[in-house]
Amino acid sequence: MSPSPAGPPPADGLLSAARRNLRELAHGLSHASHPPAPLFAGSPRRWLRLLPYAVVVALTAVFVPVTTAVLTGDYGLPGGVAGALAVGQAAPLLMLAHRPLQAWWIVLTADVVGALVLLGRPEQHGTIWPWTPPAIVGYLFVLLALGLRESRRTVTGVWLVTGAAGLLLHLVAPVRSDGGALLLFILGAVVLVIGASVRERSEAQRRLVEQWSISETERARRTLLEERTRIARELHDVVAHHMSVITVQADSAPYRISGLSDEARAEFTSIAAGARESLAEMRRLLSVLRSDGSRGELAPQPGLDRVQQLVEATVRAGLPAELSLAADVLEAVERGGVPQAVDLSAYRIVQEALANVVRHAPGARTRVSVTARDGHLTVLVVNDRPQEPGSPLETSGTGHGLVGMRERVRLTGGTLDTGPLPDGGYRVAARLPLPPPQPPSASLTPEEP
Repeated sequence: MSPSPAGPPPADGLLSAARRNLRELAHGLSHASHPPAPLFAGSPRRWLRLLPYAVVVALTAVFVPVTTAVLTGDYGLPGGVAGALAVGQAAPLLMLAHRPLQAWWIVLTADVVGALVLLGRPEQHGTIWPWTPPAIVGYLFVLLALGLRESRRTVTGVWLVTGAAGLLLHLVAPVRSDGGALLLFILGAVVLVIGASVRERSEAQRRLVEQWSISETERARRTLLEERTRIARELHDVVAHHMSVITVQADSAPYRISGLSDEARAEFTSIAAGARESLAEMRRLLSVLRSDGSRGELAPQPGLDRVQQLVEATVRAGLPAELSLAADVLEAVERGGVPQAVDLSAYRIVQEALANVVRHAPGARTRVSVTARDGHLTVLVVNDRPQEPGSPLETSGTGHGLVGMRERVRLTGGTLDTGPLPDGGYRVAARLPLPPPQPPSASLTPEEP
């Protein structure tokens, strides 16, 4: 039995992992994890976008003279040397708004150079080394900017390099080192954790808002598709009725009308075949729309002749509603002057509007008006502000009912106007086009012998 191939020795695995981690840290320290955009760049408020620039200018204006004064007064450096070190340690703070990682490299180098310069001067009583107090405070601002902008890998590398620099300076002059390096190492860890926590929380909130926006968009799109599917199902019944009538008339024409030529009989036969083919195509389309397992309604589609029943049912549900239905509208419906698509859409608009009143303004007095004028059918539903105590007008909602109304109005080529009223109520007005009245024409009847 051949021995199984042995894996890499544990020591080699640890070395490989260590080299990989060092490469990642080096990459993080040399490449910023975010594009060079300032903090709050996406804020709609102008003052918030300018705030990072104002802060870094103020920090630089404070730390340059303070660092110069501390180096000359407490550490005994000449004014020129102190000024040069102050500029190197504090001027890069201007870069924190755009490039904090590059600013950190400059500040760290300047701080190390300053520590080496101070090492060549006599030790002053009451001072700390290797980092001066202004250098520590300024460095903490740099670390805070890094924590707010960079990834965990980068800030971890920054923290380790800071500790390594302090440790090397301590080993160079352990007598001069009095805990300043350890102090910066500990305070730096605290500042980096705070900055990283704030950044990650902000990122989580931003992703949550983006996900909510995507979900809301998908929900609206799904609602629109569902409403269109529902309208298509209802229109199938309307159009199928007319196509069936065409088929019956075309098939029966040769028997009802005497004396037809062979060409006319062939034409009626072609019309009937085309109508039957269209019906078959519509049934196939409907089967696709109902592929989710839903079943079609067996009852005829409602129309304006049932609006009175709809309003009465709403009144029984506790909503004070009034209906004004013009007599000429009912006459037009009975004689076929209102297309079935318009008839169905008008009924559904009233139905959805009353349902919205029940949901969002319970107890509000509601008026429904249906009139026909100037070649248009006008459907108006207006509700007042609810007068019942404890039932304020609810203004929040998904808007799915309005989506359905708009789709139905768009289908018929009409217009829809919705919106709140000055007194706190709400108004829904739909204007649906009607076909021009047709002059009476003689029907095809069998000739008298």
